[in-house]
Amino acid sequence: MSLEIINPSFFTTIQDNGRVGYCDIGVTNSGVMDSFAYNTLNMLLNNPKNSNAIEISFSNFEVKFLENTQMGVCGSDALVYLNEKQISLWQTHNVKKGDILKVGKFLSGAKLYFTVKDGFEIHKEFGSNSTTIKEKLGGLNGNFLKKGDILKYKYINAHHNSKLKKSFIPKYSDTLELRVMLTYQDNSFDKSEIDKFFNCEYTITNDFNRMACKLRGKEIKSNINGIISEGIVLGSIQIPSDGQPIILLNDRQTIGGYPKIGVVLDIDCYKLSQAKPNTKIRFKEISISEATIKSKEFYCCFNL
Repeated sequence: MSLEIINPSFFTTIQDNGRVGYCDIGVTNSGVMDSFAYNTLNMLLNNPKNSNAIEISFSNFEVKFLENTQMGVCGSDALVYLNEKQISLWQTHNVKKGDILKVGKFLSGAKLYFTVKDGFEIHKEFGSNSTTIKEKLGGLNGNFLKKGDILKYKYINAHHNSKLKKSFIPKYSDTLELRVMLTYQDNSFDKSEIDKFFNCEYTITNDFNRMACKLRGKEIKSNINGIISEGIVLGSIQIPSDGQPIILLNDRQTIGGYPKIGVVLDIDCYKLSQAKPNTKIRFKEISISEATIKSKEFYCCFNL
């Protein structure tokens, strides 16, 4: 009753909602980058809310099912095959012993999520299965998945399937608008710099991974060179000395000393996770009260 990794592809990891409450000892949150795709996948499979999933970032990922189960794939618009036959994403599929799943070309988007009914049977560390490479925590031995790895799961002989309504499936484009709340450090930026930040277009550079996304565009200048290192939340936008914004993501460091102009709304970070280098980004200011309402609406959809 298990799954064999035939080809892990690159940077493929086990993730869930991440670790909460350990930043004070230097353990980052980690967790899935695209919370919408991940939560939708668990909802379709009727899995527990924090069930683990495999986060896939590149093509040629391939696995073999060693027992019957039900599975699903959500996220990037990609070509996915079951026994060489293309299957639909954003829905569940019943699979049998010996079936082979393979991920082909990514047409748009950058992250896929794949799991089975009730998730994989993996020991949790600090309350999570999320893999954090730099801390060697989570997943299998705190590392990327490797060829020959075995993931255990429960035998399921399902006879039904679920799928997401087409109108709810995200569209991934080469332009992106991210909503931003100004931080308490916004007074270290002149109004002209804040206006520039919200009125200019930025481009995602190749310096984009699970830790952070560096942008390229007009320089933003702060009136201070740095701050005493402090805790950093998901979506924090640091402005380093070169003036090019850096958006901090799931595997971010737990503290930092660059001034922060704002924070990307948490539910917009999943949109950023599906972007690719050269994607164009614009920022839109949002108030804390409005952000709270939007976040509640999002999480209520998944009963989180």
